[in-house]
Amino acid sequence: MAIRDRVTNLTGGRPPAAIEITPDGVLAAMRPAAGKRGSAEADNALVYAFTPLPPGALIAGIEEPNLRAPEVVAEAIRSALDQVSPRTSAVTLVLPDVLVRVFVLDFDALPAKAEEAIPVIRFRLRKMVPFDVEHAGVSYQVLSQGKAEYKVLTAIIPGPILAEYEAAVRAAGYEPGAVLPSSLAALETADPMEAVLAANVNQQAMTTLISNGQDLLLYRTLDLPSEITGRVAEMQRGIAVAAAYYEDKLGAPPRKLHYTGNLDIEEFAAWLQLPQLTIVELAPRPSSGMMTSLGNESIAGVAGALAGAS
Repeated sequence: MAIRDRVTNLTGGRPPAAIEITPDGVLAAMRPAAGKRGSAEADNALVYAFTPLPPGALIAGIEEPNLRAPEVVAEAIRSALDQVSPRTSAVTLVLPDVLVRVFVLDFDALPAKAEEAIPVIRFRLRKMVPFDVEHAGVSYQVLSQGKAEYKVLTAIIPGPILAEYEAAVRAAGYEPGAVLPSSLAALETADPMEAVLAANVNQQAMTTLISNGQDLLLYRTLDLPSEITGRVAEMQRGIAVAAAYYEDKLGAPPRKLHYTGNLDIEEFAAWLQLPQLTIVELAPRPSSGMMTSLGNESIAGVAGALAGAS
């Protein structure tokens, strides 16, 4: 599900290039040739390039400004994208989870047309987020519906924050074609036929997710303390809560935790100390297609964003 230009068209293919912007830098990816989603051919077709950002150039949060050095961020976007040579100027933009609030909402009824449904969703969100809803970027996807029940996945981002990142993309000479939160983008790399417990971890926050087919059962983003002992304890609690919720909803404990993030997976596993969970990469790093060193950046966000590329 994407957020774009305040109200998003949720259908149709995405651009063949994507970038993920984090405080560490800009990771770009492009699909140079059409491929079948999830196939080895499609995965191997992706090319990647990473341009680091200096410390303090970007500080992610719902309080503006995020881009403390907009020209530096725009130049990093331009550098990363120019290295993968997109076929079009439009790119999918993947943003940090801490910028986007994600909810699964229940409605008795919902208009079929997006322009009529969005005001209904905005009204529902007014008391759920700590920022102006009327000028926020809002998008939604109906997960399921019955005669008198709609289950709706909704994402909302502060309008000034969305505008700030989109302006940086335009300053780099490109056009934001779709905007996705990192974890929802990364989840698109998972097997849609498998129940998935996933964790997306960086220095700032951890998002835990549970999906079962097309249904999103859990989406929870936790701020992480900067102090290592508190950080580890918070991650352990967050994963334990998510695992218990998985068992409650699906009737069996999870056996695997799908991991993505900018921390080393072995270090992450050692911190968790949960022998009942096998920790696997949500999107393993490629053995080819890298134009530059990727540092510690995960490819899951951009790879997932390109899973629906046209």
